[in-house]
Amino acid sequence: MTDVLTTDEGALGRIRLNRPKALHALNTAMCQAMLHALDTWEADPTIEAILIDHAEGRGFCAGGDIRMIAESGAGGGKNAADFFRVEYRMNHRLFTYPKPIITFMDGITMGGGVGISLPAKFRVATENTKFAMPETGIGLFPDVGGGWYLSRLPGRMGEYIALTGHRLDGAECLALGLASHYLPAERLEEAKARMAEAPDQIESILNTLVAPAPQARILAHRDVIDRLFASSTLEGIVAVLEADDSEWAQQQRATLRTKSPQAMKVSLRLLAEGRAMPSFADEMRQEYAVATRVGRLPDFAEGVRAVILDKDNAPKWNPATPEGVTQNQIDAIFAPLPDHESWKPA
Repeated sequence: MTDVLTTDEGALGRIRLNRPKALHALNTAMCQAMLHALDTWEADPTIEAILIDHAEGRGFCAGGDIRMIAESGAGGGKNAADFFRVEYRMNHRLFTYPKPIITFMDGITMGGGVGISLPAKFRVATENTKFAMPETGIGLFPDVGGGWYLSRLPGRMGEYIALTGHRLDGAECLALGLASHYLPAERLEEAKARMAEAPDQIESILNTLVAPAPQARILAHRDVIDRLFASSTLEGIVAVLEADDSEWAQQQRATLRTKSPQAMKVSLRLLAEGRAMPSFADEMRQEYAVATRVGRLPDFAEGVRAVILDKDNAPKWNPATPEGVTQNQIDAIFAPLPDHESWKPA
């Protein structure tokens, strides 16, 4: 079975993720296939727009090939580095693509799925959307441009999502600007068929088919998120959470106790620097350096063991506390790679 289906449908180039048993999680070959299709369609004057969705099964895209990355990290990291290099080139290609892109975030949209969705001009959420960057729970960080996208959310919403891995629904994605449109899932096939017939009318087609989104529950917590997650340090955020005896604050503190302190510090630094990053290519260059290092650290192997392999959900992080993660350790993770090893766009 082909893990990525690429077809020409009228003046649309269509990419369908087709790895249903893995919730369409990306591997290196899938990213290469998508890059090849994008290159082909850019040079084809008959193709006016690109549509990205998933084939059978639930979930748009649950992330990347975590098992492979963990196995590679334990043995030197070459395959993981190759995956990150190709995936980030695909992310950058989507971000800079000259033709309109439409993504349908119908179902689970996490990690690598976020990296495919957010570069698109048109990002369609539905009642099935489950959007998250849950990487700190396995010792990683919100990559695939997470430092760029999350840092540009209002207030401290990006820090909250990055640290806790909070899962957003479709209405919340629309309210935060992560989605451009909200459609009932039952209208998606009509939207796609109409786009194939009139790819120059994508925005008006979506505007015709949208439905009022439910209330975005996350907005009720916006002010408290801005207050509780205001500190630039993990220790500061934890201290504020511990001093707040409200039920919601204590729920967030309990969530952070399950996450890798090292991964949370990496995530905070990523967003802080992402706000001022000159270009998306610069963002991906930095994330590649960070990813190739974090993927070889013990917390990632332990997170994969606890959450994906043994499923005991009881990771033993090392260091176990925010205070145990030193500034020198974070600086080493963020150090630029030598030029011959660094990430470059396709």
